[in-house]
Amino acid sequence: MIQYITNADHYNLVLSRVAAVKQTLWIGTADIKDLHVKCGNDTIPFLGVLAQLIRKRVEVRLIHAKEPGPNFREDFDRYPVLATGLERVLCPRVHFKMLVFDCQTVYIGSANLTGAGIGMKGSTTRNFEAGILTDDPQLVAAAISQFDDVWIGAHCKSCNRRKFCGDPIK
Repeated sequence: MIQYITNADHYNLVLSRVAAVKQTLWIGTADIKDLHVKCGNDTIPFLGVLAQLIRKRVEVRLIHAKEPGPNFREDFDRYPVLATGLERVLCPRVHFKMLVFDCQTVYIGSANLTGAGIGMKGSTTRNFEAGILTDDPQLVAAAISQFDDVWIGAHCKSCNRRKFCGDPIK
């Protein structure tokens, strides 16, 4: 299956899959903000969903390019399990946007992990985004490989942006 995703479908078809992950969730994004999601009749911070996954012993990895703002940090502090259970890497060169669900399905696209990118914003306030959601083994393997290379710092030694990296992986 390869499904082309646009605009509101990012929330309905991609972000909604996060809560159903069983073993691993890998998230790569250039920008991450104080994103909120529907949870039953309520709206909660996306970080709350990640905290629920971590409590279920799901491995959650996050690569992002820059430190998020104060609203994100405030929500982060509301979920203490994130401080010990969320695996995070900062890489100022990351510009890819991907979510890898249980190493079986992947979203690859343009949407950052923000309200306007992949979140709940309305049709008149959200970004125009595009991406694919697929379980094609070749595409999933390629996305996993790219994510993993950044995760382990495969590019760190030859990176020409190292002086901008506040927390080098290697």
